[in-house]
Amino acid sequence: MRYPSIVHHGAVTGVTGSCHQLQMDDEHALLIDCGLFQGAETSPEGRAGAGKLAIDFSLDGIKALVATHVHIDHVGRIPFLLAAGFKGPILCSEPSAKLLPIVLEDAFKLGFSRDQKQVERYLKLIEQRIVALPYKQWFTLIDAPQLNARIRLQRAGHILGSAYVEVDLQYPETGEKKRIVFSGDLGAPHAPILPAPKAPYKADILVIESTYGDRLHEDRRSRRARLEKVLEHALSNQGTVLIPAFSIGRTQELLYELEDIIHRRALKESAKVQSRTSKPNSSKATALDWTNLPIILDSPLASRFTSVYRELDHFWDAEARARLAKGRNPLAFRNLLTVDSHQAHLAMVNRLVQTAQPAIVIAGNGMCSSGRIVNYLKAMLGDERHDVLFVGYQADGTPGRQIQRFGPRSGYVEFDGQRYDIRAQVHTIGGYSAHADQSALMRFITGMRKWPSEVRIVHGDTEVKWAFEQMLQDMFAEQNRQMRIVIPS
Repeated sequence: MRYPSIVHHGAVTGVTGSCHQLQMDDEHALLIDCGLFQGAETSPEGRAGAGKLAIDFSLDGIKALVATHVHIDHVGRIPFLLAAGFKGPILCSEPSAKLLPIVLEDAFKLGFSRDQKQVERYLKLIEQRIVALPYKQWFTLIDAPQLNARIRLQRAGHILGSAYVEVDLQYPETGEKKRIVFSGDLGAPHAPILPAPKAPYKADILVIESTYGDRLHEDRRSRRARLEKVLEHALSNQGTVLIPAFSIGRTQELLYELEDIIHRRALKESAKVQSRTSKPNSSKATALDWTNLPIILDSPLASRFTSVYRELDHFWDAEARARLAKGRNPLAFRNLLTVDSHQAHLAMVNRLVQTAQPAIVIAGNGMCSSGRIVNYLKAMLGDERHDVLFVGYQADGTPGRQIQRFGPRSGYVEFDGQRYDIRAQVHTIGGYSAHADQSALMRFITGMRKWPSEVRIVHGDTEVKWAFEQMLQDMFAEQNRQMRIVIPS
């Protein structure tokens, strides 16, 4: 068998369950991510899925796991990996090292046990296994007569701590060298808070995500204008805007953008008031009360992550740090209310249903398949005063995809076997995706000084991967370059 070789254990039939095995030689392998499947997606053999979480591949020779970032579809099966007998280290970036125990504590409670002593023993084991790597520095993984292997993490701009992985392999007996790059999830270039990813210098083999490989995102200005319009509807219609969001990444970006919208609108309203005061005869338009619009973060997990985001502000981009320097708190502003206990959550749902107070609710999970967002949807989907706003990918087979697809046609969705009609307005703003779009993915490849000779396309719906493959074929043909494109099945 010729090495290196790659086996994909997930993110093949869709965008969840990311798990890729780099076989470096007969004795040494590296695992990149080990995530949960969501919706109808499964492992390539179909033996693992949302309801079948046990590890369905051999762990022989796997020396280490690299976690590109801490989203559940990239790390959620780590408890099952440890239960299956994995003994190696878990390598990740320094911010991810702070976030990962929070994610895995939640995953352990959901999948194994809520017994506090068991949880504490498990977290101690996790913390012993984690090796935090600084960005941009090489880490030697294997130094043996037949193989030298090292890895380096680079900023991916997807969520705090996200990284793409460069793996350098050298085979002393033959003198052969290979560089393999695993993109993980790449961030959009103009996303809030985090710097955009920069292309690697080179890759011989590139494994790249393709979530939005067939489309372009809205620019930041237009997507924020659309977000503002949805908020205006809530204010004028005394309704609630429900935003299903993942606890880490999307939630913090939304809070950052919402703080800025409210800040700018408050400044405008203040200027108008001063203008009317100086001109007593001017007509008084009814102003929407932006300064008192509650932004409700109803997710204890998201609140914990937001707190860590604030602690790690030295990893923020220049724009975000400049706001901090001006005394603003993009992730801890006056309008922001957090809901912690389950009792407080139920009280908040009832309050928003029974009163005509406009509000914005951000709650998990992002695909509406579980979590507190479900109670809001059950209570509010049937009322046209309310809005549902999707700002992230909805996997096939999830309630989120059903609402997104059938909501605009006055359809329905089922929760716990019961049918709920959709009369609330349904919106999708793709520009808030934390994933790179087609142009950003292409730039990640063309920005390399030495282009890859093999590209493996993963983490995307089937039609999207085909569209992205065609774009790559056309581009390489135009440049008269040779490249092998693989879509694993």
